[in-house]
Amino acid sequence: MILQVNNLVTSFDTENGRIRAVDGISFQVERGQTLGIVGESGCGKSVTALSIMRLLPKPAGQIEDGEIIFDGTDVLGLDVRDMYKIRGNRISMIFQEPMTALNPVQKIGKQLAEVYNLHQPQLTKNQVRDASIKMLQKVGISGPEQRLKDYPHQLSGGIRQRVMIAFALACEPDILIADEPTTALDVTIQAQILKLIKELQKDNDMAVVFITHDLGVIAEVCDDVMVMYAGRIAETARVEELFANPRHPYTRGLLNSIPRIDNEPKIKLNTIEGMVPSLHDLPAGCRFENRCALATEICGQGQPDLETTATGHAVACYHADKVESA
Repeated sequence: MILQVNNLVTSFDTENGRIRAVDGISFQVERGQTLGIVGESGCGKSVTALSIMRLLPKPAGQIEDGEIIFDGTDVLGLDVRDMYKIRGNRISMIFQEPMTALNPVQKIGKQLAEVYNLHQPQLTKNQVRDASIKMLQKVGISGPEQRLKDYPHQLSGGIRQRVMIAFALACEPDILIADEPTTALDVTIQAQILKLIKELQKDNDMAVVFITHDLGVIAEVCDDVMVMYAGRIAETARVEELFANPRHPYTRGLLNSIPRIDNEPKIKLNTIEGMVPSLHDLPAGCRFENRCALATEICGQGQPDLETTATGHAVACYHADKVESA
């Protein structure tokens, strides 16, 4: 076990009071495996990643409760200096939008060199340059010597994303957190990026936490899936099991909304009616109750527990047995 998150609670102070963006979630990731975290925008996926990295915006964001056990150590108990040694070195992250993650006024070479200078200070200037060129080659960037001299705006979206992957993997981390790394990329580039991450994962026996709202991507790259809704876990399972036998109405709705090649042409896509509840005014019961066709009186009386079957399939729903199979 390389990463174990126990009862994580992350909150933010706002003008309207404190809200819980992540409310008591637990999961684990094995070395060399890929966990996919899926859900609508605002469900807590990125906040979970930032909590693991301890990169929450201060002073508004804070971890109220829980444990984040990385390789046997609770990172929430580490001081700033010790966390600094882990972040970017043993746990790395690909951020959602490379144009905002990259410094627009510094050349790629200088930014990549900073990674090596911070975590491998014993390297000489020439060694850092050689390592930077090798890393860009490894992520499939042609002409790496020239790319080191380029600014971010001179690169295409696909190349910028490969540069971000190079930054994240420069120190050969134990865990890579990829926060929607294929967003806004065309499908050809998306396929190349996914293939690249899988290849690099295999080479380094690296664990990956893959955050996305795209179930097609989840099916392509993940071993396990965690479905989040309004800050809580709705369902977790092996990827094959989740697609074959979804047991939460929300998961069923997500799968039904995927266009299928055998559907009748030019028909409306299936949608999940209603809106996600506001984090300022969450219901006392199941958070999916107002959008669920299976909801009954018990759903409004309290939040359902996440119950796990013998196969490891876990679901938080009072009516899981009534959800249709795929």
